[in-house]
Amino acid sequence: MERLSERIHFASAPVSWGIQDDPGPAWEQPYERLLDEIVFAGYTGAELGPYGYFPTDPAVLKKTLQTKGLTLLSSFVPVPITDPTKTTHVIEHVRKVGSLLSALGAKLLVLSDCQTPERRRIAGGVPVNGSKSLGTAQWKQVGAVVAEVERAAAEFGLRLVFHPHVATFVETPREVECLFEALAATHVGLCLDTGHCVYGGGDPSDEARKYRSLLRYVHIKDVNATVLGEARRRKLDFEAAIGAGVFSPIGQGCIDFEGFFRFLAESQYSGWAIVEQDVIYGKTAVAPVESMRASLDYLKKVISKLDSSADIAKQTA
Repeated sequence: MERLSERIHFASAPVSWGIQDDPGPAWEQPYERLLDEIVFAGYTGAELGPYGYFPTDPAVLKKTLQTKGLTLLSSFVPVPITDPTKTTHVIEHVRKVGSLLSALGAKLLVLSDCQTPERRRIAGGVPVNGSKSLGTAQWKQVGAVVAEVERAAAEFGLRLVFHPHVATFVETPREVECLFEALAATHVGLCLDTGHCVYGGGDPSDEARKYRSLLRYVHIKDVNATVLGEARRRKLDFEAAIGAGVFSPIGQGCIDFEGFFRFLAESQYSGWAIVEQDVIYGKTAVAPVESMRASLDYLKKVISKLDSSADIAKQTA
């Protein structure tokens, strides 16, 4: 049986360099330098990031990735799944991204709901009574839209995974349950983001167990519990909380990564883990390349410890 270190491969993503969905000053960073820093930090894979930051000519991007020894895995695609009037636009965008991913050999498309002003304002503080969540008819509509996206992604040989995300209508554990109830007739899997899970009131290991059969991709973030508590107390919106440092370098926050990866080991999870730290461009205390490198070093130590424990258990069995 393969050791966990042989089954888990680590990648990073442009978001850790402050590349957000909409063009801004962060997009002025040369993409080749960003990829060089991903490699320098020790990663062997990358996500596409928002469409348009990397070159959209597949021949150009493929050559660059091959030169740097990086595998392109997926793209995070936030779309307004709760607005039925925008479904046509959603499918057009998914096909555009899907075409590029397919040409580059990627296998997954990571779908998320779009952030909205109202959900940004209550990020991390969604009422448990569901008063700020979707109703039954709306969840049914969401299920229909995501099913259409799944079919569009399949045109390019891509599997679809859904990423619950802070400041959207799929943030809390209960909202994730409602989503997958609405997707029961599909093959859509779960992309579990440890940081967004905690921010939304969940426990990553518990959610991984709950959706064991659907867990196909993981995003690894850590959370500064003190900053999150203060953000909730002060009712900071999501962007303000990011600026305050709610997402910390891996290993410096409150998430039990040893427990999380122990579950991945026990469940025979195999694949990529995308290491991220959402930041505001130009406002990081430590350069992203250094944070990502330290984060990877920490995770490799966690996995090495788990492998050693498993080896000892085999020897004494």
